[in-house]
Amino acid sequence: MSLHSALSTAKRTLRLDDDVRFLRSWLEKPLETGAVVPSGKILARTMARFVDPAVAGPVIELGPGTGPVTEALVERGVDPARIILIEFNPRFCRLLRARYPEATVVEGDAYSLKRALGSVVHPPAAAVVSGLPLMTKPMRMRVRLLTEALGILAPGAPFIQFTYAVVSPIARRMAGVRRQASEPIWLNVPPARVWVYRRA
Repeated sequence: MSLHSALSTAKRTLRLDDDVRFLRSWLEKPLETGAVVPSGKILARTMARFVDPAVAGPVIELGPGTGPVTEALVERGVDPARIILIEFNPRFCRLLRARYPEATVVEGDAYSLKRALGSVVHPPAAAVVSGLPLMTKPMRMRVRLLTEALGILAPGAPFIQFTYAVVSPIARRMAGVRRQASEPIWLNVPPARVWVYRRA
C-alpha cells in the first residue's frame, strides 16, 4: 500500500470514529450535541473562510466537537496556538487536547461565554466561530451569546455561526449589528448555511 493510500485510509477511519463519537453524544444528550454527525468539510471550510488569519488576536471556537472546523481554521492559516476551543463535552475535550496540543481547550459552557473564558483571553479577538446548536435555545440566550461575543471581538471582526435552518438563528434585527449569509451548502448533511454577524 502506498503512503497516500495509507493516509487516505487513516483519514476515513478517523472520520468514521468521529461520526460514532458524535452519534453517541447525540443519543445521550441531543439538545447539547445538536448534530448527529460532525460538520462536513465544505461547511467547515466555508466557516473558516470568513476568518482572516492576518488579523491579530485569538480565534475562539464554540462547540468544536471533534474538531472539523478547527482543522479547517488551521488549513486556512490560523496558528493553532491562537485558537481557543470551548467545549462542554469532556470526551471531546480530551480528544481536542490530543489533536491540537498547541490550542487552548476550555471545558465549559460556551453559552456563558465570559464566564467560560475567564482570564484565558484578552480582547479583542480576531473571530468567534460557533458550532453551537443555537436553534435549540430560547432567543434570549442566542441574543445574549451574540452580545457577549461581539463585546470581545475587534471592531469589524466576525461572529460566525452555522445553522441547518433556512433563517438566521438571531431572528430579530439588533441595533448596531450587520449580518450576512452564505449560499446554502447543499452538499453538507443535512444542508446548512453560514451566518456572519459584525458590529456595524
